[in-house]
Amino acid sequence: MTAVPQEICFVLMSAFIFVTGGVMSSLGKGIAASCIGALLRARNFSIRMKKLDPYINIDPGTMSPHKHGEVFVMEDGCEADLDFGHYERFTDITCSAGDSITTGKIYEKVIAKERKGDYLGSDIQVIPHITNEIKDFITSGYNDVDFTICEIGGTVGDIESFPYIEAIRQLILEFRKERIICVHLTYLPFIKTAGELKTKPTQHSVKQLQSVGVQPDILLCRSEIEIPDDIKEKLAMFCNVKKENVVTALDAENIYLIPHQYHEEGLDKRIYDHFNISEENEQIATERIANKWGSVARLIRNSSGNVRIAIIGKYTKLQDAYISLTQAVMHGGFANDVRVEIDWINAEDEKAEILKRLGGVSGIIVPGGFSVRGTDGKLEAIKFARENSVPFLGICLGMQLAVIEACRNVAGLSTATSREFSDDGEMVVDFMGSWDGREGEEIRDSTGNKGGTMRLGRYDCRLTPGSRAHEIYGGKGTISERHRHRFEVSAQKYGATLEKAGIIISGISEDGKLVEIIEREDHPFFVATQSHPEFKSRPFDPHPLFKSLIRAHIE
Repeated sequence: MTAVPQEICFVLMSAFIFVTGGVMSSLGKGIAASCIGALLRARNFSIRMKKLDPYINIDPGTMSPHKHGEVFVMEDGCEADLDFGHYERFTDITCSAGDSITTGKIYEKVIAKERKGDYLGSDIQVIPHITNEIKDFITSGYNDVDFTICEIGGTVGDIESFPYIEAIRQLILEFRKERIICVHLTYLPFIKTAGELKTKPTQHSVKQLQSVGVQPDILLCRSEIEIPDDIKEKLAMFCNVKKENVVTALDAENIYLIPHQYHEEGLDKRIYDHFNISEENEQIATERIANKWGSVARLIRNSSGNVRIAIIGKYTKLQDAYISLTQAVMHGGFANDVRVEIDWINAEDEKAEILKRLGGVSGIIVPGGFSVRGTDGKLEAIKFARENSVPFLGICLGMQLAVIEACRNVAGLSTATSREFSDDGEMVVDFMGSWDGREGEEIRDSTGNKGGTMRLGRYDCRLTPGSRAHEIYGGKGTISERHRHRFEVSAQKYGATLEKAGIIISGISEDGKLVEIIEREDHPFFVATQSHPEFKSRPFDPHPLFKSLIRAHIE
């Protein structure tokens, strides 16, 4: 931490940054919070990222990817909002279940306490009981880091968001404003026919915040064009903020350009000024940030070639459903100095259309997913990759389908299927734990709860020496990856069948029972994993599986 006068050290050791959003949804609060964290990390501060989601679900695990986007899985198995992927990728920290809260979790805790009699006969109300639980979550562990950055989900004015804004108001009173900064992300519409930016939506959004006792300190204004000084002056006057605290957030061609862009706009300097942090050498800080984030900009803008990768899935209409995957593919391009173009293929399209589009790609990825819908198209893509020597990476369901395709079309096991798809046939993929009932693990079946009952989070995997996977992972004997699935392949029961189908089991669970990674020896690059490696990829540390997939095309 930067050396500071003794009288303000206490302030810096427990500062809070709240990021709220106004005007409309999908403005990019998660990216904004992540970029703030990245800039503070570049200045050698320690941070913790937290997300407060207003929906009443316990977690997003049972939400449709078509509506909510992907479910991000943390090391400890917490299923969380996709913004946690941005947090980890931008800041290179590891988040945990203690960093994610939903209204459902909060009410669950409060009701459990009421049932135990913890409230001594009080009638339970939003204020103070719900807001107290929110404050407890926000302040948990805050003394362990320099900055706790909290993103408030939803849009200011939503009825679901009110308890969270009220909790911030109370914390400002309890901790003093000198220890809290509120960054409000808004949108300035550009009316092309009038040729001007409109400030009224932002004014209304700020007034909604002010009406519940919260005054934003910084306005981070999304815009298609540069914001003129007169517009900044107008926003400053009507929104009661300093003019220099009206910060332009221009649209960017790539999200990894944004941290450097925010620094050039002075966002991190505004945060410094608010907390009265003693001035570090700004030239050194600028060079440090430019060296790190400028290097990504150079990779994005000056790549030496292009690679076209097909992703075939059933959630392709909302690309946020595969956001970590697309980022990991991009990182693989960074590592190989190429720009990756993604060809999104709907797995439910006609077979002829799928095969036609696959003919023009450099590699194929079949990602994770659930249910039987779209599996025929994915199986065709896997068969195409196998027969035409196209580099292939299967992830989670993609690995299970690669096993089924090989059993059906190579090993002659025509009825091979998954318990997820049917109750008839040879179940080469079945419920987790149903092979022998792994010690200490509950056996799942189709009648149980859906939420939170999968194999979630970090699990170890033993790699087969001399295999491609062993080489890809740098010769490590054991690796760990994050998982999110309910069905698995038994290495004990179907190992011989897979060998007959030309498949090598190159990664296996610690107990030796479950298939973790498979590959084909007769193929230039055909690898599939039961895990979700995309969750651990970083722009400055691309995941080896994605690096290797892109490299396989180049070679």
